[in-house]
Amino acid sequence: MFIVNSKGMRAAEENIVRDLKITLRELMEKAGEALAEEVFDIVGEQGRVVIVSGRGNNGGDGFVAARVLSEKGVRVTCFTLCSEAEIKAEAKDAFLSLKRHITPKFLTLTETKEFEDYLSEADVAIDAIFGIGFKGKIEGFTSEIVNKINSADLKVVSADIPSGMEADTGQIRGVCVKADKTVTFIAPKIGLFMCPGAEYVGELVVADLGLSSDAVKEGLAQLFLPNDIRKLLPIPSRDTHKKARGRVLVIAGSRGMTGAAALTAKAALRAGAGLVVLGVPESLNAILEQKLIEVMTLPLPETDTGSLDSSAFEQIIKVSTSFDAVALGPGLSLNAGTISLVQKLIDQIACPVVLDADGLNAFVGKTHLLKRRSHPTIVTPHPGELARLFEVSAEEIQRDRLGYAKRVVPEWGVAVVLKGAYTIIGVDGFFSINITGNWGMATAGTGDVLTGIIGSFIAQGLSLFEAAVLGTYLHGFSGDLAAEDMTRYCLIASDLINYLPEAVKKVLEGG
Repeated sequence: MFIVNSKGMRAAEENIVRDLKITLRELMEKAGEALAEEVFDIVGEQGRVVIVSGRGNNGGDGFVAARVLSEKGVRVTCFTLCSEAEIKAEAKDAFLSLKRHITPKFLTLTETKEFEDYLSEADVAIDAIFGIGFKGKIEGFTSEIVNKINSADLKVVSADIPSGMEADTGQIRGVCVKADKTVTFIAPKIGLFMCPGAEYVGELVVADLGLSSDAVKEGLAQLFLPNDIRKLLPIPSRDTHKKARGRVLVIAGSRGMTGAAALTAKAALRAGAGLVVLGVPESLNAILEQKLIEVMTLPLPETDTGSLDSSAFEQIIKVSTSFDAVALGPGLSLNAGTISLVQKLIDQIACPVVLDADGLNAFVGKTHLLKRRSHPTIVTPHPGELARLFEVSAEEIQRDRLGYAKRVVPEWGVAVVLKGAYTIIGVDGFFSINITGNWGMATAGTGDVLTGIIGSFIAQGLSLFEAAVLGTYLHGFSGDLAAEDMTRYCLIASDLINYLPEAVKKVLEGG
């Protein structure tokens, strides 16, 4: 499934109209019916629904939903924020059809008290005020209506996108409807996955309107659903052995940062790798051997501050030739000797590398060294790390997450996993946005777990893109499952490793 912007959605609609011989009015009918079905599932036949519609196509979807719900016996009140004469094109036809069932109310400043009264008696409010064409800021009387919807004690369902959000950016410049559920049509819009807009979406439902999966042929990024994820899971043959299941070399840790090394290595093993070796500063080796029973350790030369010394280079390169993937960076420190080591390693390691944390920090001001590397590499920055590499603020990265991710791939010659809410994965022109995970995962060590998981799937034979898509999905899903049992407040990084088997099991079972 593709994620689109407003321009891409309009192009897709034009293609659908042309190729499938469907009119825009018929598409509106399908959208309104899908919206009505989602609301009916909430309220049932005895429910009360208030609908607020604008003058454009989004309002038209609301008019159709109002008619369909009324036909099902739901008690519907439809308010419009304009006069009948101002309603546009296909929406006008939907409005006239609605008038044969109920009499819509035209909301004016003097009627806000009546509107509040209806809200107080309703079970659901449908927001069909603005759609993908909205830009700017909701002001004046309409902002009062939005505030009243947000403060009402009921469920709110938005048509396509919450009104007040810009579909292409997720930006909110004034007020915005805070939905409990957003029913988006045909394809999800990129703004639904970008903060701050993502905070207003609630549960996201993609209504395909009965169209085939290839109705939208291209987009800004792909959305992988559970069925897609299940197909990515590597299934070994019956006569496999540990080396055939993937060998991961983890180079991580420094004094005070043994946890980062342990989490990365254990996650790689738990994600299915047959063999994991952890290279650490030699003074930490005994600690890691006690922490990790199933992981082999490799003591390496260290600096006087307890980080890896540049003299470890030859040993690491020699050992790496026996591995299918290397996870490099978690907890390494910013010691000058360690930075020098990382820069040399990235140039010479001949198998795929997952570069994270202090491994990334070693290339601040020197990203050209990444471009010089001739073997597959995937970088996994959080917004702060990417900001340092681009020499901008983290806020700037967050304002255009997809834009910066799309710069990384050609400029540095690597694949990218830009972590955060709705993690972005990109490689060679293919981009995806991950839909699993929650704010409880914003805690130390969860990024190290992700590095280990992705490294494991690369070692098991998946491409960088496949490994990153599968890894981020399972990483987030593990966090979601853990949160169900222990709340988001109490999550720690090791919980993700502990819940990974359940996440994999549910994916295999079609959950």
